[in-house]
Amino acid sequence: MSRPGLLAGVRVVDLSMGWAGPLAARHLADMGADVIKVEGCVRFDWWRGWEATQEWINEGGAEKSSAFNMVNRNKRDVTLDLSTERGSELLKGLVAISDVVVENYSSAVLTKLGLHYEVLKEANPEIIMISMPAFGTDGPWQGYRAYGSTVEQASGLPHLSGYADDPPTMVHVALGDAVGGITGGAALMTALRAKHRTGRGQYLDLSQSQGLFPVGIQGILTQSATGKPPARLGNRSDRFAPRGVYPCAGDDEWIAIEVHSETEWQALKDLADLPDLGPVEERLRRLDEVDRAVAAFTREQVAEVLMFELQAVGVRAGHVASGLELGVDPHLSARGFWKLMERDYVGELPHPAAPYRVGDGPFDIDRPAPTLGQHNREVLSQLLHLTDAEIDDLEDEGIIGTKPRLA
Repeated sequence: MSRPGLLAGVRVVDLSMGWAGPLAARHLADMGADVIKVEGCVRFDWWRGWEATQEWINEGGAEKSSAFNMVNRNKRDVTLDLSTERGSELLKGLVAISDVVVENYSSAVLTKLGLHYEVLKEANPEIIMISMPAFGTDGPWQGYRAYGSTVEQASGLPHLSGYADDPPTMVHVALGDAVGGITGGAALMTALRAKHRTGRGQYLDLSQSQGLFPVGIQGILTQSATGKPPARLGNRSDRFAPRGVYPCAGDDEWIAIEVHSETEWQALKDLADLPDLGPVEERLRRLDEVDRAVAAFTREQVAEVLMFELQAVGVRAGHVASGLELGVDPHLSARGFWKLMERDYVGELPHPAAPYRVGDGPFDIDRPAPTLGQHNREVLSQLLHLTDAEIDDLEDEGIIGTKPRLA
């Protein structure tokens, strides 16, 4: 099985770096679009590596990043020095024959390069372009640079996470990037649908920090309604008890349990032979006792077995799976979620399939992430009709290449 033809004929110029932009473009690639990633030999995607040294370059370090390889599969790769006139013109040539441009630089970068939307629109009046800076392309914070962790802080989400006596706690090192990538992919699909109907492209301005607001909407709503932020409760709830993550038999094995009704509490109490701790109002006043009683029971149980036993009697429960367990999870295996792909420099690695599908099976992965400049000749000759001699000249001038260079 090959990739689906949902976006066959759509070409995407992916100027983005890191996680958010490349993930948005990867969604389109997984659905069959021809995604051409554009990097520079000096200013390459920083997810290939944070700091380049000559030793790192010589050892192929730019091709060994699992993070880069995961979000750039199913793409082709060309290198262009966009600070040069020739590199800039070649990019415009690619845009002229493409449908989408993806970028997530800080807001002033493409303007300084003379490659902002209005310029690219001259090359292709029907182009769809999405910009994905941390805080959008206008407003007082438009020029601020940020990474996923900064975006998460700006969304207010950490203020809702953690324990009452502790400071705000981050949910993830870069949750803003992951959510931004998903949001960006959805926005691009909407814009492609609009173009299909109207024939017109458009410019999309995506703020990654604002994209995180729905994740913490309860904080915004509580503040609006009461004038105060909600309390940080850790894994507990101010409405349900018990609610938490409890230890199970084995090393670092856990189960999440959440009881929403007295019927569910009675079912849990009967199964676990728990003491009578009263209705929910009383249990909320005796949370330490409730958690101790539940943990004393779960500590002797096998997490995955207990999950099914609790679900069978109507109690919400889930085994907290580790990354290693997900790799061999029978449900994911049955759905064909993992695919092993061979790639230069790193060997065979598992790739997760797209979580959505059309038909009976998952979307296939045609190719692993490209090496730097892997498709220079293919793209420049076939799409821009450059001769071998012209491509050789570009290499000699350092405008294209296949190895990182130190500035």
